[in-house]
Amino acid sequence: MQHWLLVRGTRDRLLPEHVDPASLRSHSSTRRPSLQSGDLALCYASGWQTIFAVVEIVGDRIESIGPDQGRYPNGARVIDLSQHTVVPGLVDCHAHLVGELERGEYATQLMRTGAQEALAGVRNARDTVMAGFTTVRDVGAFRAFVDVALRDAIGAGDIVGPRMQCAGPFVTVSSGGGDIPPVAPDVEVPRELRFGVANSVDEVRRVVREILHRGADFIKVIATGAVLTRGTAPGAPEFSEDEIRAAVEEAALYGTFVAAHAHGAEGIKRAVRAGARSIEHGSLIDDEAIELMAERGTYLVADIYCGDYIAEEGRRREWPEEILRKNEDTTDAQREGFQNAVKAGVKVAFGTDSGVYPHGWNARQLPYMVRFGMTSMQAVQSATIVAAELMGWDDRIGSVEPGKLADLVAVEGDALEDVARLTDVAFVMKGGEVLKGPSSV
Repeated sequence: MQHWLLVRGTRDRLLPEHVDPASLRSHSSTRRPSLQSGDLALCYASGWQTIFAVVEIVGDRIESIGPDQGRYPNGARVIDLSQHTVVPGLVDCHAHLVGELERGEYATQLMRTGAQEALAGVRNARDTVMAGFTTVRDVGAFRAFVDVALRDAIGAGDIVGPRMQCAGPFVTVSSGGGDIPPVAPDVEVPRELRFGVANSVDEVRRVVREILHRGADFIKVIATGAVLTRGTAPGAPEFSEDEIRAAVEEAALYGTFVAAHAHGAEGIKRAVRAGARSIEHGSLIDDEAIELMAERGTYLVADIYCGDYIAEEGRRREWPEEILRKNEDTTDAQREGFQNAVKAGVKVAFGTDSGVYPHGWNARQLPYMVRFGMTSMQAVQSATIVAAELMGWDDRIGSVEPGKLADLVAVEGDALEDVARLTDVAFVMKGGEVLKGPSSV
């Protein structure tokens, strides 16, 4: 069993003379603390606690956090991060590790095999965890259950990647936002690419059951049209409230939840009233929907970085004009709605739609969240403790506490002074295993 000590510098450096070395020097505040080199940031729902400490890790868990006395247990491997700020492992609640987006549309899925998608997923998983995202909520793939296989391979230790919570195939209406866009009528689309298609309450229940039986952790319902699916309108609802409620009720029988892709205000409100746990995108949200989400405690997962990437790279790569137009129609509206939701107290969890942009760029969204209404503290919390709460995993990840999984990320400088520092992490530990950076001194 691995036994690590993450040393936060020498005792003299980290514990001022007026502080009793036998006690822990801490600063607790709901305001953003100033993090200096050698600080450890503990993230909680109510704020931050900045401490100078040694973190002891036994196996895959945090054993203890305490002052550096300069004496370490025999056999412990010591990691000196005294020139860094340590935060909990980051979490992306809207990732797609499987499913390469080529030429800006999903019909290109027909040009790739399931094996190609799986092997690309291995690369994407590695790029993601090496960027400091030790956990992802993977919100669906066209190739049915390749995401589940990737999750299991990571869990078995066969490949390197973040721990995953998987949705499996999208639950969508025929020709909807989660279906393969129109192809020639004499082309047969394989069932694995249309596994979650459902067009009635009964079909929704059947599909949800089968997806969960085959290993998905939760359900992703495509409640409106999509920006990246040709022929669909992001503002148009695609499932009735009763159909979404059927998915929610069926998922609840298995102890899990529904994440609802919803751009348009009416689709958002249908999903919230039906009991969806989170709204993904929320691009055209209105005040009524915001009020309803705040009242019901529904999480917003808004990918407010993606619009700029699509506008720049999509134009350069000559993506379809329909896709570029829909992106233009939703980008600014999404950011305005995001600001309004933050002001209204809606719970916001970090999610980026990774896979639209290159994997490993996830943290590029953090500065956008600050620009559009969050404090730096709120932005980082959205990618740690709030994300963990959305996933129902706050008992194991999301903060640096004894008993939780040893998921830790280190960056140089003050990560809360400039959240963009988190785009360049120097150290990654997942479950007590060092994946990036110094392993011992």
